[in-house]
Amino acid sequence: MGRGLRAAAVTAAVALVAVALAPTAANAAVEPRVDLRVLVVDDGGPATEAVTAELDGAGTPYTAVRLADAERPLIDAAFLSDTVSGRPRAKYQAVVLPNDNPFGAGSAEMAALVSYEVSFGIRQVDAYTYARPEVGLNYAQDPGYTGTLDGSTGQVTEQGTAGAFGYLRGAVPFEDNSPTVAESYGYLATPLEQQAAGAAFTPLVDAPIPGTTARGVLVGEYTHDGRSELVMTFVYNQYQKQFRLLARGIVEWMTQGIHLGADRNYFEVHVDDVFLADDRWDPALNCTPGDVDCAPGSGGDPHPIRMTVADAQYAGQWSQAHGLTFDFVFNGGGSEDYKTDNELAADPLAQRLTADKNAYRWVNHTYLHPFLGCVQDVTVVPWRCATDASGAVSWAGRTDITRAVRDNRDWAVSQGLPLNNTELVTGEHSGLRTLPQQENDNPNLAPALSSLGVTYLASDNSREPQQRQVGPAVTVPRLPMNVFFNAGTAAEETDEYNWIYTSRADGGSGLCEGSATTTCLPAPLDTATGYASYIAPLEARIGLGHVLANNPRPHFVHQSNLAEERIAYPVLERVLSDYQALFAPSTPIVNLRMADVATELQRRTAWDTAVKAGRVTAYRIGGAVTISAPSGTPVTATMPAGTRQVLLLGLGSTPFGGAYAGALSGWTKPGLLQSAVSLTVPAAETPMTATRHTGSTAEVQPYALHLPVPSGVARAVPYGPGDSTKR
Repeated sequence: MGRGLRAAAVTAAVALVAVALAPTAANAAVEPRVDLRVLVVDDGGPATEAVTAELDGAGTPYTAVRLADAERPLIDAAFLSDTVSGRPRAKYQAVVLPNDNPFGAGSAEMAALVSYEVSFGIRQVDAYTYARPEVGLNYAQDPGYTGTLDGSTGQVTEQGTAGAFGYLRGAVPFEDNSPTVAESYGYLATPLEQQAAGAAFTPLVDAPIPGTTARGVLVGEYTHDGRSELVMTFVYNQYQKQFRLLARGIVEWMTQGIHLGADRNYFEVHVDDVFLADDRWDPALNCTPGDVDCAPGSGGDPHPIRMTVADAQYAGQWSQAHGLTFDFVFNGGGSEDYKTDNELAADPLAQRLTADKNAYRWVNHTYLHPFLGCVQDVTVVPWRCATDASGAVSWAGRTDITRAVRDNRDWAVSQGLPLNNTELVTGEHSGLRTLPQQENDNPNLAPALSSLGVTYLASDNSREPQQRQVGPAVTVPRLPMNVFFNAGTAAEETDEYNWIYTSRADGGSGLCEGSATTTCLPAPLDTATGYASYIAPLEARIGLGHVLANNPRPHFVHQSNLAEERIAYPVLERVLSDYQALFAPSTPIVNLRMADVATELQRRTAWDTAVKAGRVTAYRIGGAVTISAPSGTPVTATMPAGTRQVLLLGLGSTPFGGAYAGALSGWTKPGLLQSAVSLTVPAAETPMTATRHTGSTAEVQPYALHLPVPSGVARAVPYGPGDSTKR
């Protein structure tokens, strides 16, 4: 390996701390209390940052000790454990270290951690470490490999499938987004053939060692000296697919399947402008005639894009075949205009879709898609807010907003469409602030929403990624897919994509030049092949990244993308097929309606606020779990199969949560007359809290920390020009 490893004996320090932590004769029979909180020793690197990002996203409490902080607490016996009402207490249910020993030679802190883990049966994650005998592995040589893992594929082993990584089908592909950037680094090595007495190494994820028939460990469980370590021999960041696939299993392993917080994989697709016709991109003008990006009077193809009966039939068949329910965000006035323009008594598209109305969810998008913010002055490009004689901004009135929503509700009733009147998507998310032209919400919006009973209002995640309150409504940030509303064919989509994402020198707009949030294509895409070969796979990777990030926010496309060449489907199919290839049937995609997404986000906000304020207390004593949170705050947790919630007043118990990824998870609250949530874990799933390990522990071997972290891990490499999530 070319690096000297310094060994230092700390056996005496381990033994001293063990005396302080080990149960005494007086309390040896007392079951310890284990708090449901994770200790993260943070070196500032991307691996520990990734683990804490997973804990944050799931809502799992943790305490971070930053090694570089001069004021950080000392990790000693008092920091790790104490006694509560005569019962020994472990303050942390798991420990995350940046590597197997981040402290200096003879460290009393590492000795304290070792003794703590032994005494209370606490597991340790080594977020990124060398392959070496001190973690149960041979050095990465003869056979072995050290270097980048870009584009390689790991595999969950039989033991990994039977354990914490059983939610995966098996493959763990490593990203390779750029041929010029190293995006991963790791060590592939084999377990020691002769482990120390009582020690064992179990590979959980491995990969082929290049140039050999052997397989090297990427993730493995090293049990030794009364301790269990999850050894990870590659570095990663929170955005990379390989980490996102393994993140759930890392947390499940270290918490032994019992922890606060939950992680699910969500995918919803809103289809906007249903029943309307969308304006079409003009490749000669490089704008959309009839829309605000074209100068007034611009010519171009006037033929708009609108779904046909055949498109509607295909949507229903596709939705059923792929198990994905579309949310049709509709404008009933579009159907009435179509009848008038074509002198028809009925709209064939509306007849087909309303006949299949129960196959979809329906969301109000206003009757005719008016802009409900400031009055737009479209005599200039880009548009600006019109002003009155005094210079004040002119706004769409409350009556206009109310009529646009109510007329669409009335139309839905006339067609028998099932509608949740608390949900609303305004045209272009208008009414909400739209920078740079409109700095504030339309002041008439909140009063109109109050009179309409709207409590869930869609927003654009690319503008406002966080929920916020607008009068009585909470926003639901939606993720825009880079499948444009004004494109019905692959050639149109690719031509517009080239305009946005190529430099002026290559004939593009140059909007990507010098941008902090996007990049330019190296060369324009071929309009005949670019969509299938580049855009659709890229958008699918971005979409799948959202799915893997425990992100319930809906994606949105437009009805035009289900018409003509139906260009949305290749993206959606790729997301679903890639997902199904990666995850076991126990871990299906969760598909929520807009109101339920809003509720999930609201619950997370309330929970995260309570956790960060230190107002959540949770612990386990044997198989009994107690969780306390502020009154009215729903509790989120993940528990083993068979866990039940205990009730009072002779009501017995009820099953906890819902099945997902081989466990139970969900939101709950205390039962009648209870101030805390009480859960019981089946005896077979209850972890051992004390190992009863006796005798000295092995020497803790510190070493100089020079683990390589390539630039593509230190700063994540985006999938491509449309990916702003990794910047």
